[in-house]
This record gives sequence, structure tokens and C-alpha cells, in this order.
Amino acid sequence: MAERLNGKVAVVTGAANGIGQGCARLFAAEGAQVIGVDRAECDLLDEAAVEALFARIGAEHGRIDILLNAAAFAIFEWIEAMRYADWRTTLSGELDIVFLATRAAWPWLKASGRGSVINFASANARHALEGSPALAHCAGKGGVLAMTRQLAMEGAPHGIRANSIAPGFIRTAATDRHLAADPAFAAKVLGKNMIQRLGEPEDIGWCAVWLASDEARYVTGADIAVDAGATAW
Repeated sequence: MAERLNGKVAVVTGAANGIGQGCARLFAAEGAQVIGVDRAECDLLDEAAVEALFARIGAEHGRIDILLNAAAFAIFEWIEAMRYADWRTTLSGELDIVFLATRAAWPWLKASGRGSVINFASANARHALEGSPALAHCAGKGGVLAMTRQLAMEGAPHGIRANSIAPGFIRTAATDRHLAADPAFAAKVLGKNMIQRLGEPEDIGWCAVWLASDEARYVTGADIAVDAGATAW
């Protein structure tokens, strides 16, 4: 089903690598006009810069139909060692970065009449991350999950759908470093997976394509686990 996103304008944050890059490539392959945004183009925590960026994108392309918020960053530390500054940095990198881009895109998504916002929650929005100092990260992803549901309610009268994807372990440049540093890590991940392989960015990208397409026109406020069944048992 080629060109499932034909005629749509998609903005993808965090598009330079990892899941964001995988989603951007599939969006383009399915016919979307993709505008990739990453730190090199814009500081997504600079309110004025984000507003200016989306105003420029909207003016140049005449519309924004899809916003995929893949950009995020977090500091992992146990509560006893975590500085308040690191806590605030993580919540900014998980929550503010989604809020600012979504608010800036909102008028264009409304004008589209068929807007789709796709955010990234995590299993860690619902479960503790066993053996990992992920307190701030879990709080941030829980916030994304709640924010997405609220956006779905606020967007519904304007034809805007808002959904989140909760990825399992996905191989990226960042996670490959963990695999290289700890040979037992892959086995630990696979021990939780029903499907016995590690995920790739495209595994998330195909879900994002569906959520962005008119095939998902009746889907909003949903959180979809794409995690090889890791959270299903």
C-alpha cells in the first residue's frame, strides 16, 4: 500500500537518528512531504525559536497534517544521587519538548482538518524500569501518556487525532552502545520478549505510518505497545 500518506505534510522532530529517522524515512516512502527537525536546525526547548520554526514551515508548505514528536533526552540516575537540576532537565527533555512543538503546530493541524499528533510514551509510563535508575525518565513518559490523552480530547472538535506509541527495546546508535558495553544485555531484553529478536526503528515506523494515515481515522487517545509482547505477560 504505497503512498498511504500521499499529499500530507509531516513534521518529525528527532529526525536525525534512531526512531525519528526511521519514521521519517517511512513517511517519505509512503508519499508524505517530510520536514525533519533536530538540534542542528532548532533548539526545541527555545520557545521563540520553536514558534518561529513552525510558523515558517506552515507558511512555506501551507499546512501541517502530521506532527511526530520523537525528540527527547533524559538523565538516568538513582533518586539518592539525582540532582534537582538533572530532574528538571529530564522533564524538559521528555515533556516540554513535546508541549512546545505541539502548541506551535496546533493552528496548522487545526487548519488541516485531519491532523495527527504522534507522541512516544513507553512501557515505563506504566511500569518501573527494573534495575535501571530511570526515575525522571519514567515520570516524563508518564506525563507524555497523560498529555496525549488530553490532546486527543482538545483536538477532537478540530479533526486532530492524538495517539502515542510505547516502544520496546529498539536498536539505535544509543542502544547499540549499551549492547556493546554489556554482552548480557541483549539476552535480558529477549528474556522479556515474546518475539525473539530486537526491534528496529522501522518496527515503530510502520505503526506511526498507520496512525498518521486515514486508515486510523477512528483512533485517538490510544497508546499502542510495539514491544515484541514484552509487556503482555
